[in-house]
Amino acid sequence: MGNYKEILKHITTLVFDYDGVLSDGTIMFLGNGDHIRSGSVKDGYAIHQAMKKNIRIAIISGGYSESMEVRCRSLGITDAFLGVSDKILTFNKYLQDHQLKSSEVLYMGDDIPDYPVMKMCGLAVCPSDAAEEIKAISAYISPYSGGKGCVRDIIEQVLKVQDKWMDKDAHIW
Repeated sequence: MGNYKEILKHITTLVFDYDGVLSDGTIMFLGNGDHIRSGSVKDGYAIHQAMKKNIRIAIISGGYSESMEVRCRSLGITDAFLGVSDKILTFNKYLQDHQLKSSEVLYMGDDIPDYPVMKMCGLAVCPSDAAEEIKAISAYISPYSGGKGCVRDIIEQVLKVQDKWMDKDAHIW
């Protein structure tokens, strides 16, 4: 797969799975039927920084809950595709709608449903606790697990390689 840091220079779009990437994969079921997932504030900060630097952020997840929608909205993510049964179809439509080449897109996934999209994107990466099959096709495995900073890790690398990290407005949320 070559040096993944070279590929980071050309990434314009970051696509993340939700469960196991933005969250730690734990789901707490509430009496009202909703689910609560745990995530990292550091991931949220990095997402804000990336969007301020014109890096496109999208979520493609098979999971759905109102709390996931709320989290995506609070992060300013407008391209949140939740409850998706066909990730390849959603991914391809997203590329078409935004006139993107797959080579511009980094995808971070953690489990088998992410596998087909990860084989199609420009750069496949995963958290440290991803399934072995996902690790095997990833150009980079974060030392951080899902919901525990893996998103921050890869966003920080993208922004650093593109000279967009820690500039004059980095402190503004």
